[in-house]
Amino acid sequence: MNLFDIIGPVMVGPSSSHTAGAVRIGGISKKLMREKIKDAEILLHGSFASTGTGHGTKQALVAGLLGMETDDERIPDSLEIATSQGITIKFGTTELRNAHPNSVKMILHGESGKSLEIIGQSLGGGRINISEIDGLTANVAGDYPTLIVHNQDQPGHVASVTAMLAHKSVNIAELRLYRSGRGGMAVMVVECDQELPEEAIKWLEKQEGIVKVTYLSLLDNEEDTE
Repeated sequence: MNLFDIIGPVMVGPSSSHTAGAVRIGGISKKLMREKIKDAEILLHGSFASTGTGHGTKQALVAGLLGMETDDERIPDSLEIATSQGITIKFGTTELRNAHPNSVKMILHGESGKSLEIIGQSLGGGRINISEIDGLTANVAGDYPTLIVHNQDQPGHVASVTAMLAHKSVNIAELRLYRSGRGGMAVMVVECDQELPEEAIKWLEKQEGIVKVTYLSLLDNEEDTE
């Protein structure tokens, strides 16, 4: 355990869970989107919905979508900044089943027409979990470059992904598998020690039985908001 696990992140307050955690959820969602966001529907659940106004949760989530860090002094002005950039933001509330009280569902659309649906949880002290991506279990903390593969539940997919990573000299830190049922849809979450080359992602997307590939890079994929 390090000092930041105890006192939380350096941040613009007032709350590590409702503010700093919300910024991180938005930031990880932006990185998963991997292109500029055109519009976002943000649905708050539980404590995020009931006390988020006083904690600046809405501003914090949008700040993350804009690429701001938890200590950015512009966080309180994020809604105005998003509007100035032509990004449409719509807020609402929702009731998520068996969800952490500090949860949010975000439906994002990018400039190319790409869409992404994310459920994020703020666990306290700035720690987060992306529990679902496009309706399927993910459980991504955002601490490693992470490959999320949605595929048909068929033999060979895990082997092909791990073989590709070995070929690219990418070491697996942790691999988790989920499925809706035998022969249904499955999800592979692969946390890696190295970044994955773009051509490897494109190769995966073309493989038979692969429905969708989402990749979280920890490198900046866009310049910060000005």
